[in-house]
Amino acid sequence: MADTQGQRDLKDLNRAVQHLKNGGVVATPTDTLYGLAADVFNLDAIDRVFAIKCRSENLALPVLVTGWEQLVIVAKDVPPQAKSLTDRFWPGALTLVVLKADNLPDRLTAGGPTVAVRMPDHPVPIELMRGLGGPITGTSANVSGGVDPSNLEELTVQIGNRVDYIVKSGPAPRGTASTVVDITSNQPKLLREGAVPFDLVLETWNAASN
Repeated sequence: MADTQGQRDLKDLNRAVQHLKNGGVVATPTDTLYGLAADVFNLDAIDRVFAIKCRSENLALPVLVTGWEQLVIVAKDVPPQAKSLTDRFWPGALTLVVLKADNLPDRLTAGGPTVAVRMPDHPVPIELMRGLGGPITGTSANVSGGVDPSNLEELTVQIGNRVDYIVKSGPAPRGTASTVVDITSNQPKLLREGAVPFDLVLETWNAASN
């Protein structure tokens, strides 16, 4: 029987998941950009992400989750209003900066007390996390300071020989960065403008606060 596209995609994802389980680093499409995926609880894998990107030790790595159930694994003392934000904007291009869980490696957050978390609106990273059974890193798949790859060819040229695997399945990224909002205090604080308008975030937060 001929190998169908669906079978090829499944094999592609299964190979990627196996690399993640073995502590590897995988390049994957997301809804916003191509990302570098690694197990957030594996210190060796985190070290490799920093090395692949030539990333400063002082810069934390963002985290991707499958939803609320994984957010509470990597975060603590999450404000109750956050549930309204995730219900409205996840999956999607809203990154929430929250207090990190005590068991989340300090290496991941560059020693800081917070972690940036998002649920991507893309089937590939969701399936990778389901296969791995936990959250993955969501940093852009480029060398620090380099251009974010917009297609598989650019991705392969820039970091193809640095990662363990490149996922070729799934839709290409849309190229729009996420909105980053700090919710560790009483009022959301905009850290980066992105695809989700900040006034909608504030509107949702305030409605949940009343």
